[in-house]
Amino acid sequence: MTTVYNEYFAHYINLVNSVTPLQSLIETQKELLLLLENASEKQGNYRYADEKWTVKEVVAHIIDAERVFAYRAMRFARNDKTDLPGYDENTYAQYSNAKNRSLSELKVEFDILRQSSIELFRSFNDEALSRTGTANKMPIDVKSIFYLIAGHCQHHLNILRERYGL
Repeated sequence: MTTVYNEYFAHYINLVNSVTPLQSLIETQKELLLLLENASEKQGNYRYADEKWTVKEVVAHIIDAERVFAYRAMRFARNDKTDLPGYDENTYAQYSNAKNRSLSELKVEFDILRQSSIELFRSFNDEALSRTGTANKMPIDVKSIFYLIAGHCQHHLNILRERYGL
């Protein structure tokens, strides 16, 4: 099965080392949960530079992006041909209320959301995975969205380790 996605997403998709989208979702779920298990609430409020997100805001961003991407995957898998809008990740982060939530709450929310994404993926057959749609004026197929979800999470895992010291 060939994949369809805009070059903009290649960086994220290429971070995925797994053979299947399902494996990639499971692996990045375990990796982020382990990283968060070992982080303190103090670390959750850390930002490595002015104007950068805190750890909690990064986790909230991962959650928001996954919700948006999984919604797109469901719509396209159901053969919905509506062009879907983009979203402003910085505005979402600003209004995420992450600063008033605990890191453990965000961890639970991520875990539940990722399990939901995994079950959504499992519900798709090959035909559904190959369906395409347009989001933010960019074509993408359902299979690529699941790699994108995992790759986006991996991207932020790398940043959390390299820049936040987790």
